[in-house]
Amino acid sequence: RKEAELKQGIKTLTGEETVKKGKVKMLTSCPACQQGLSRYQDSTGLDTDYIVVEIANNLLGKQWQKGFIDKAIQGGIEKVLL
Repeated sequence: RKEAELKQGIKTLTGEETVKKGKVKMLTSCPACQQGLSRYQDSTGLDTDYIVVEIANNLLGKQWQKGFIDKAIQGGIEKVLL
């Protein structure tokens, strides 16, 4: 049922049965959902990603992760303890 719904959504958005050249991406904030949706990638062509990663890519550029990791390694990230 999920696969059929994904394919229907892709067809509605693109007119195609499967995603071509990354025209459609499914965003989620749930790790379990991303893992579950990845099961359908071969049959739908649909890529999934986290919403916050997509926002960071758009606001900070595609290389934001490297800069973030470099800052963290150099001690530039503060910890908040609750």
